[in-house]
Formats: sequence, C-alpha cells, structure tokens
Amino acid sequence: MEPQMKRPLIAILDVLVLRTVGLADSPHFIFANNSISPGGTLTTSFKDAGLGTGTTAIQITVNVSAATAVYQCWNNGGNHPKAGNKETVSTALSKSGSFPVRNGQTTGSLVVGPPSQGNFACPPGQNLFLQSVVYSGTSVADASGNTAEATPDPIETGPIHIFIQ
Repeated sequence: MEPQMKRPLIAILDVLVLRTVGLADSPHFIFANNSISPGGTLTTSFKDAGLGTGTTAIQITVNVSAATAVYQCWNNGGNHPKAGNKETVSTALSKSGSFPVRNGQTTGSLVVGPPSQGNFACPPGQNLFLQSVVYSGTSVADASGNTAEATPDPIETGPIHIFIQ
C-alpha cells in the first residue's frame, strides 16, 4: 500500500477503536425489580451493564423515598383494643453494597425495611404487630451516577400480622 492510502485507513481504524471503547463504558441498568417478603422487607434486584471491562466492583445503592409501616397492639386474646393502639411510621430508606463486575456487568439484590416502630410500644398485656408496609419512590443508582426506577412502584404487603419482639 502506498503511504497516502495508509493514512486514511489508519484514521478510520482509530475512529472505530475509539467508538468501540466509548460504547464499552456506557453504564445503564437492564432492570430494577422490586419484590416484598411476607415479613415486609423490600428486595430490589438489578442488573447494571456497560461498566467497562476494567471495572472489578461497583457500589450500588437502593433508595426508597417513602417507606410506610403500620404497627398495632393486640391483646392476648388475639384482638386489637377498641382504643386502637396503632402507629403509622413513614421514612426514607437507603442501603448500599459493593458488587463484583464481570464482563462489564453486575447482577445483585439489596434488601431494606421495614421501617422501625421507633418508640411506639404496647401497654402491658398487649403485643406489637406489624400490620402492613408500603414502599414508593424506589430507585437504584451506581457509583458512575447511573440511575433507574424500580418496578413495581409503589409496592405493598397488603394485610399482614407479624409479631414484633
């Protein structure tokens, strides 16, 4: 090949290599899915891709803008008093973890909640139970600034009756 023909070919190859490298480091979530356990905890499962082959681990954070739990006192006969000793707690939740990256991607789960009942306590002769939990505004974020909304959102337990020690 003549030297004049090599220059355009080299320039084209340089552009192709640079574009390929640029595409390899394009973080994005493939999915972010919420599920809720019978005990009221939220599990957000995710797959983050486009992290580049040089990355060995990445920090992922799940954020919940509103986690609302209802706690209620029940007597030893299995009834809640007419006075309705009940407390609704609402708070934001967040949890982070480091996940291994293989072939430029990672898959994992983070678990949060339910919100604590705080200082709410039952009088003597009654027991505290978690009655329901609702999570809304759930998202995942990675250390590169990539975020995704998790679905379904909101997600709730419906009526549950979990004894709290």
